[in-house]
Amino acid sequence: MTTTTDTAPQAGDSRTDLELDAVVMGAGVAGLYQLYQLREQGLRVRAYEEGTGVGGTWYWNRYPGARFDSEGYIYQYLFSEELYKEWSWSEKFPGQAEVESWLQYVTDKLDLAKDIQFSTRVTSAHFDEDRGRWTIRTSRGDVIDTQFFITCGGMLSAPQQNVFEGQDTFHGTIFHTSRWPKEPVGLEGKRVGVIGIGATGIQVIQTIADKVGHLTVFARTPQYTLPMKNPKYTPEDQAAYKERFQEIKETVPHTFAGFAYDWEYTWEECTPEQRNEILEEIYADGSLKLWLASFAEIFFSEDISRAVSEFVRQKMCDRLKDQRLIDILVPAPDDYGFGTHRVPLERNYFEVYHRDNVEAVSVRNNKITEVVPEGLELADGTVHELDVIIMATGFDAGTGALKRIDVRGRGGRSLAEDWNTDIRTTMGLMVEGYPNMLTTAVPLAPSAALCNMTTCLQQQTEWISEAIKMLHEQGKSVIEPTKEGQDAWVEHHDELANATLVPKTDSWYMGSNVPGKPRRLLSYIGGVGTYRGKCREEAEAGYPSFRTT
Repeated sequence: MTTTTDTAPQAGDSRTDLELDAVVMGAGVAGLYQLYQLREQGLRVRAYEEGTGVGGTWYWNRYPGARFDSEGYIYQYLFSEELYKEWSWSEKFPGQAEVESWLQYVTDKLDLAKDIQFSTRVTSAHFDEDRGRWTIRTSRGDVIDTQFFITCGGMLSAPQQNVFEGQDTFHGTIFHTSRWPKEPVGLEGKRVGVIGIGATGIQVIQTIADKVGHLTVFARTPQYTLPMKNPKYTPEDQAAYKERFQEIKETVPHTFAGFAYDWEYTWEECTPEQRNEILEEIYADGSLKLWLASFAEIFFSEDISRAVSEFVRQKMCDRLKDQRLIDILVPAPDDYGFGTHRVPLERNYFEVYHRDNVEAVSVRNNKITEVVPEGLELADGTVHELDVIIMATGFDAGTGALKRIDVRGRGGRSLAEDWNTDIRTTMGLMVEGYPNMLTTAVPLAPSAALCNMTTCLQQQTEWISEAIKMLHEQGKSVIEPTKEGQDAWVEHHDELANATLVPKTDSWYMGSNVPGKPRRLLSYIGGVGTYRGKCREEAEAGYPSFRTT
């Protein structure tokens, strides 16, 4: 057992409570699998998790309507056919409670809980150059000496909570969606305000509209959306997808986005009639396929992006009908192109705005200036009186999980300071200057909305496990990127990104939602299969972008 103290150790305290081979930060999809793999290697490893249970994203995001927008049958671990087949999803896009239960099933099946310390946040991680080891400190006062520090903190896990002046003056209840309380939140009859209409905001809005007294939606950036079709699964449906296990295992990790579908069509090879037929057919699928497996040219060609964007715009406008609502909720033709921002899935979302108790308020040119005791005040002086404020205000994506703890590498370098200047990694797996810190779900690897996360996180943790195994087999103890290797990866990443339309837009993809954050596409856009191939080539070539000692 780890020894804990009531107070955090003081600077210069050389006390160590526990010596490990590896510390894993986080017990979500990545952390659980990483813990399992390193334990299978015979390493002394422990995971530290801030929550009281496993799940990561699916532990923290328990807001009304939270659910997959990846199909359940591909949002699974693929290293074990038995593990895959013994779990059955109840529907195509399962909800948060079911997903959390699945991750608990995995934890129980692999007997992982005995090596996880819950209700414990990693607060600092300092690299000792003389010893080639990390000192990890936690919120419970633990001091751990470890060879490897492996971060599985999640791409979207650092919420943008303190966004407005006066939040502490509000007389009602206010919270961020990713910190939704475990206990029931009474919304019946309440005046509720939702700030944000991204993927999370949409799920909340469409779920609570018929339960609250009055719902005010504060909308800044209009979103392209796609309808979700979410059939319940029968035992026959479950048996059918389980029979595809081998096919899924062999194909999904090599597609563009780690889904069960991939690009099938080329715009120029189709007639206008064929293009429309294809778009209609894929749109009717009720998934993210239109975004991630229709025409790849939407990411590169202004004209093709405009054509597909107009197709989606018209679908949305046909349902909204009201021009005022269209102006607030639907991107204008010159705003940005379909797919260059995160594309949410929705279920009867637009119809919500036709309810008498729902009001859409545009804050695009009349921003929220502060929270006042009564509610929200806008720039024009209007005050919207509310009982509950729900902040669907997003995250410090990619960098936030590590910037919010004190990570220091060679020479006392601060990772937060480095990333405040320029966001750089080596393949999203390590950062130059931070030896033996191996990373998942950080910038410059496929993650978040450009990858089905289980697909990406499995591959990243497997690469990390193999790198650690290689070190031990070679009798070495330290691995770190070279400056030249990192520079080459950043150049490759930027070259691919700048060939697309994505960097021409403002969104959390580019870090634009966080004031002062360096601008760079956070997710690798070359494709999941391509990235996997490059990681494999790096390992097979003897890790030329890294040095080992």
